[in-house]
Amino acid sequence: MSYRIQINGTAHAVDADGNTPLLWVLRDILGMPGTKFGCGVAQCGACTVLTNGAAVRACTVTLAAAVGLDITTIEGIGQSELGRRVQEAWLAHDVAQCGYCQSGQIVAATALLTRTPSPSDADIEDAMAGNLCRCGTYMRIRAAIRAVASGPKR
Repeated sequence: MSYRIQINGTAHAVDADGNTPLLWVLRDILGMPGTKFGCGVAQCGACTVLTNGAAVRACTVTLAAAVGLDITTIEGIGQSELGRRVQEAWLAHDVAQCGYCQSGQIVAATALLTRTPSPSDADIEDAMAGNLCRCGTYMRIRAAIRAVASGPKR
């Protein structure tokens, strides 16, 4: 069956089973490898994308459920001013080590800063708790989020 989904501001027609996880649609069908496969059960956050501005795990959203949602992946996060600022902060704070989890981290941080422009440490902890980093760069992740929050609002 064919489904029309909106990703990074572009409509895509996808011919696949409606139960196919959005993660596999993004990576295998649409060729957007930035969203990573980590665990497949929404426990690690590597596959985090935005749907209508909220951070969700792409491994748990089906293709059929994605119809009508405005989906943003790491490939499109820099299209917004805030997303670009988050990416710049990640670079400025040398957040990534292996980098595998970072697309999900950046997307989750962008969602947090969209709904809470000046988050407390507890807000940051709560929003980022579901995104695991094997390299342990949590302090740099927090510093990057704080830098965006304290920086100029555009």
